[in-house]
Amino acid sequence: MKPLALTLFCTLFLLLTPRAQAAHTDTLAVYSPGMDKHISVLVIRPDRAAEAPRCPVLYLLHGHGGNFKSWSIIQPSLPQTADREGLIIVCPDGADSWYWDSPVIKGSRYETFVAKELVHHIDSLYPTCPDRNHRAIAGHSMGGHGALWLAIRHKDVFGACGSMSGGLDIRPFPDSWNMKKYLGERSLHPEVWDEHTVINQLGKIENGDLAIIIDCGLGDFFLEVNKAVHQALLARKIDHDFILRPGQHNVSYWNNAIDYQILFFLKFFRRTPVS
Repeated sequence: MKPLALTLFCTLFLLLTPRAQAAHTDTLAVYSPGMDKHISVLVIRPDRAAEAPRCPVLYLLHGHGGNFKSWSIIQPSLPQTADREGLIIVCPDGADSWYWDSPVIKGSRYETFVAKELVHHIDSLYPTCPDRNHRAIAGHSMGGHGALWLAIRHKDVFGACGSMSGGLDIRPFPDSWNMKKYLGERSLHPEVWDEHTVINQLGKIENGDLAIIIDCGLGDFFLEVNKAVHQALLARKIDHDFILRPGQHNVSYWNNAIDYQILFFLKFFRRTPVS
């Protein structure tokens, strides 16, 4: 084949061959009025979001020492999942805040940012399904705590939540992960620590309020507090999925766990048709 004919053939082939869908990754700087600063947020949006009906949204929270890019490293296949399932995935930077509105540091209001300011911003910017039946939140470690903390306290915003290796009771770890920076010393303010741990928030929900999935490795240092939350949910007769399997508190475990949690959330989203 002559060079010109070959060039024309290749061009025609590329034009006529359907392109594989590819998710888009946006890096945003979202202004928080409550903290008077911009927060970095990674958004993975499916290719179909540009033309399709509205998409459900999964908020993914990172652990202590991580940032808004952490989940894209833990599970590099998230863009393919977003494309395949028509799912928008939002990964905010939570610093080392534990996703509280700190009673000590007045300028640290990550609960307000994620559950209110960010959700409003994402719903105004992307073709989301802007209701709790199509909005879930999950995370690992500090982010697992944050996901359940926020969902329980804002069940009008989130309909489903998931924890992977979550620090679901912070009180056994009073000197770890900068928590006293945000809550004060536990020995001096035990009531504040009692008020800011997930296990003591369970009284705010009843069975059916949230779809809940909790996942923890048998070699994880948070294993016992996860078991305690499981038992507390059983005592309150609150349905939930609880998964224990071999594994440590590490990226390898979360890389696997997130796939199961996304399946759980997709099933939840499909209960309610998109309006």
